[in-house]
Amino acid sequence: MIKIITDYLDEAAERLPEKTAYVEPDNSVTFSEVRKASRNIAQGIIDEGIFHSPVAIFLEKSISCIEAMFSIGYSGNFYTVLDVDMPEARIEKILDTLHPKAVITDREHAEIMKDQNVLLIEELLEKKADDVSIADVRFRMQTTDLMYVLFTSGSTGTPKGVTTSHLAYIQYLEGARETYELEENDVLLSQVPFYFVMAGTDIYAPVQNGCSMHIIPKNYYAFPALLMKYIEEHRITFLYWVPSALAMVVNTKAFDIADISSIKKVVFGGEVMPVPILKEWIKNVPGAFYINGYGSTEATDGVAFYRIDREFEDTDTLPIGIPYPNTQILILDENNKPIEEGGTGELCVKGPSLSYGYYNDPERTKEAFMQNPLNPYYEERIYRMGDLVRYNEHGELIYVGRADSQIQHMGQRIELGEIEACANSVEMVRECACIYNDEKKRIVLFYEGDITPKELGDTLKELLPDYMLPRKRYQMDPMPKNLNGKIDRAKLREIEKTK
Repeated sequence: MIKIITDYLDEAAERLPEKTAYVEPDNSVTFSEVRKASRNIAQGIIDEGIFHSPVAIFLEKSISCIEAMFSIGYSGNFYTVLDVDMPEARIEKILDTLHPKAVITDREHAEIMKDQNVLLIEELLEKKADDVSIADVRFRMQTTDLMYVLFTSGSTGTPKGVTTSHLAYIQYLEGARETYELEENDVLLSQVPFYFVMAGTDIYAPVQNGCSMHIIPKNYYAFPALLMKYIEEHRITFLYWVPSALAMVVNTKAFDIADISSIKKVVFGGEVMPVPILKEWIKNVPGAFYINGYGSTEATDGVAFYRIDREFEDTDTLPIGIPYPNTQILILDENNKPIEEGGTGELCVKGPSLSYGYYNDPERTKEAFMQNPLNPYYEERIYRMGDLVRYNEHGELIYVGRADSQIQHMGQRIELGEIEACANSVEMVRECACIYNDEKKRIVLFYEGDITPKELGDTLKELLPDYMLPRKRYQMDPMPKNLNGKIDRAKLREIEKTK
């Protein structure tokens, strides 16, 4: 019985001890090697007397980072990944909220963590696991224990630590196996940072399914020739990437660089996928299936999904589809009642993969997690996503936009996501984002592409009613991105203030 995440690794190491689990440019490890290293690191944590406590990981995206994650499970604790490229101010805010009992890092980065209880990965790997003490920890653990705390951006500027249990993650991972058809022969290529919830599929699918995952340097994603040739050489079969990374391949016309027909499964999530970008992928890699994944860290990534099964117009918005396995979706109006047929409401989710809330932050937890208003009979929590959705004629969920991006302008209620979808449909627009300037009462569009602001405005006049037209259009080169690789909307708001 799988009770905690390390049970998957134990099973994989027993069933496929010599199979390669993880690969990086100058190193690869088998399942048995990962297990041995993880248990050795865990012994060092156990020797510190740390149990049921937060342990931070401050390492490069690497195999060692993955081994540290497993080790924290073996030691009966929960982890938070800190990216070595994070601004120090953000790291300090996270540490002030988390108060970790220890930080696992390496000699290269230890100085930054000098005020913490530093455990060096080089020394931990030299430990020898004591089977009795690790078995004792395992006996004392429950599947409801915390597995990790991942910090996401907060509207107040203070990161929110989302708490996820082993049970919640196992529920998600079992759903991923079913939805994404993960199997032993798959080869994954990790694109997102390890502190991003989407990375969990890359990290844990190998131990669940006996497949392999590759980690490559970040600069590969800036040089499509390197990326495409890597995919060809290593016969990558599965991608779980953000749409902007898939767009980069299209915008640089990189499909002709190498044969990437080995790819059989493409899942994208984290932001809206422009239909023209998807069409190019389907045209150039027709042997794959494509899934629009929709979720959040608070729901352990999996809320809904749509497997592409028909053609779409460039101006269409892709469905987010149907509920993820073992997940229930509620769509509520402003009075917490189910929406009427054809209506739009806020998407709420319930099920075993829900987070416990925000670490050391009860107030924000109460705001986002609440009693199911449709169930007055017993305690049942739901998470309010803050996303507005509706059903289409196929019974599929359509993402309309953020509740906080719905604006009142010129007497009309407008979803900025709809304007973005139209702009993304313009052939020479590669990426775009729309914001609303409340002070000046104007819609502002930022975009990257080979079209002038005037030409884009003239084109949008053919696609949007007058009241929805962005009165200001700024051409960017490139669009600013945050650490997750998404468009940095906070930065765009700062730029607009200076105009």
